[in-house]
Amino acid sequence: MTLATQVKHAAFDALKHLFTEVSFDYAHITVNQTKPEFNGNYTVVLFPFVKQLRMKPDELGKKLGEYLLEKNSLFSAFEIVSGFLNLTVKDEWCTSYLLNHFTEISFGRQCKADCRVMVEYSSPNTNKPLHFGHMRNIFLGAAMSDILKANGKQVIKANLINDRGIHICKSMIAWMWYADGATPQSTGTKGDHFVGDYYVRFNDAYKEEVKGLIAAGRDEKSAERDAPIMMAAQDLLRKWEAGDQQVRDLWAKMNGWVYEGFDVSYKRLGVSFDKVYYESDTYLLGKKIVEDGLRKGVLFKKDDGSVWIDLTDDGLDQKLLLRGDGTSVYITQDLGTAVLKHGDYNLNQSVYVIADEQNYHIQVLKLILKKLGEPCAEGIYHLSYGMVELPTGRMKSREGTVVDADDMMAEMVNLAKEQTEAAGKTDGFSGAELDKLYETIGMGALKFYLLRVDPKKKMIFDPKESIDLHGFTATFIQYAHARICSILRKENLALVPDATAFQSLPTGVELSPLEKEMILNTEQYPAILADAADSYNPSLLCNYSFQLAQQFNSFYDVHSISKAESEDKKQLRLMIVIHTAAILRHAMGLLGIRLPEKM
Repeated sequence: MTLATQVKHAAFDALKHLFTEVSFDYAHITVNQTKPEFNGNYTVVLFPFVKQLRMKPDELGKKLGEYLLEKNSLFSAFEIVSGFLNLTVKDEWCTSYLLNHFTEISFGRQCKADCRVMVEYSSPNTNKPLHFGHMRNIFLGAAMSDILKANGKQVIKANLINDRGIHICKSMIAWMWYADGATPQSTGTKGDHFVGDYYVRFNDAYKEEVKGLIAAGRDEKSAERDAPIMMAAQDLLRKWEAGDQQVRDLWAKMNGWVYEGFDVSYKRLGVSFDKVYYESDTYLLGKKIVEDGLRKGVLFKKDDGSVWIDLTDDGLDQKLLLRGDGTSVYITQDLGTAVLKHGDYNLNQSVYVIADEQNYHIQVLKLILKKLGEPCAEGIYHLSYGMVELPTGRMKSREGTVVDADDMMAEMVNLAKEQTEAAGKTDGFSGAELDKLYETIGMGALKFYLLRVDPKKKMIFDPKESIDLHGFTATFIQYAHARICSILRKENLALVPDATAFQSLPTGVELSPLEKEMILNTEQYPAILADAADSYNPSLLCNYSFQLAQQFNSFYDVHSISKAESEDKKQLRLMIVIHTAAILRHAMGLLGIRLPEKM
């Protein structure tokens, strides 16, 4: 039970004992951290009970505070400020907590029931490399997987590869027309970049053909429909779905090039998957589900042979599920994949990490599955996130204006190198150690910046700001951790020392305000971790870790450890910094960010 919960229980019990004739609602009790400008550690809000008890706020606060001091061993003092009861926690509770927890390296809670959760993220198309826009998706999915796992969930990390469809055929036809047999090996190009170049080439050629047809007197709509390269790509898609062997062989070869490139990128991004699904394997299941829906009368067929579902009674619209020529659309494949995932793992929840542009799509997917009677419908959760832009504006892959993920990673590592060298902090490192440090700082800055904003919000990514040593960055937290490691090295202590390395602290140790603040803030971490899981919001860990690092810096700037006033104080402060470092490593580790021991 967290300290805040203990305070809430204490306040509730006090109210019940003091006012036996009144019924109180536990949910109405609000407990917050006391604001820094006032005395105390936790604040009970009195206003919800003033009218009910017909008492003035100060009168109620005095009665409640006196009762808590007399009857509860948790508190040492209280103060009433404008309808708020500020309670001071005893130093003895804080030192006891520290002694019992400072060697902990594992945090989180246990799941009470079946908690099989699949988190589906990344989900790239095989017609282009991973680009910067994918990164928020990837980091959110990876972080939430580990946060849920730390909270006792059985997590399956899944990647759905969009490996079929018209977009894939666009790259294929461009390669057939323009590559002259070139390969990634013959050109020295990473496989996913190689294929992506032909996707851009397709769109360049398509624009020129449309422009030419319009100049010849065609209207824009028919020009876009009848452009030769587009018609050729659509023909490839029909042949692919018909099982044409030559088309399938080229498709497999080009996808293979892309997968080799993806593997390199994923390794550097520090992400992995327990299960990979391919749309080429799931779209037929989706078509079967659509056929079953037709037989049940849930779906209907139009005169051109296309299959639809009418969702107008649900405030939506009619949704296409199969084209007139029998080919699938995206939601057809998604129906098949949703059913397959549930069947494979008997999931309690299926989390889709998808940008907020697809809010409507996921809403429709869940509703269709529900109308079809599929049990997987109820467990679908959309972790929706806002798009990421660069200071130069939004990226568009078909126009070749995206920033590749590989290029962004290289830029961030190079920025870390420039910053470290400019600060003159390379002494004592070997060349290999510096390379590892630059990678740690650069990739940490990238991940933290993309995770520090609530997923629901759109954001602009500024590479230079993301690596500022003095800003709201991973770099700031990494440096705080390195300072702690330096302290422990000087004291010949390991990062996770055995508790026997310390003598028991006497119960009479008096805590300074900063010492107490550090202990009370570290105590909050398990609750923050649980909240991050419940709200699907990794930014809570970013904010908490940054604030804890700030508090450590303030604490260490005031309190010497090597020259502490007494041996008891020295041990106390060492325990504080050990516990702080363990929490920072755990929280940042869940975000996929490494903390160096020196920098």
